[in-house]
Amino acid sequence: MAIARLPVVVLDCPDPQRLGQFYSALLDWPVVRDEPDMCFVRADYGDGIGFQKVEGFTPPQWPGQDVPQQMHLDVDVDDLDTAEAAVLELGATKHEHQPGTTFRVFLDPAGHPFCLCSG
Repeated sequence: MAIARLPVVVLDCPDPQRLGQFYSALLDWPVVRDEPDMCFVRADYGDGIGFQKVEGFTPPQWPGQDVPQQMHLDVDVDDLDTAEAAVLELGATKHEHQPGTTFRVFLDPAGHPFCLCSG
């Protein structure tokens, strides 16, 4: 029996609303809570991501470890090229270091790495 459930992952960032809108558009999840220092998006099936304001936030420096990423999100897509164009339009940046062929590494607007992965 599980001791707990994991309903949400929370990312530190400088601008919770900007990051919330980015992931809302990326995942087609609505913003369900929007406060000055916190924003949450949640799928209708329960998964969610929160974004917490941190003053003086320093984005991770991937792939180096001077400022480690500590975590990243992988999201599955049907077509890498189509998904790439869409996330760039939303404000993501494609990272120069691309270590694989079945996934692509991007940085969200706050600098967190995330990967688009082919199914």
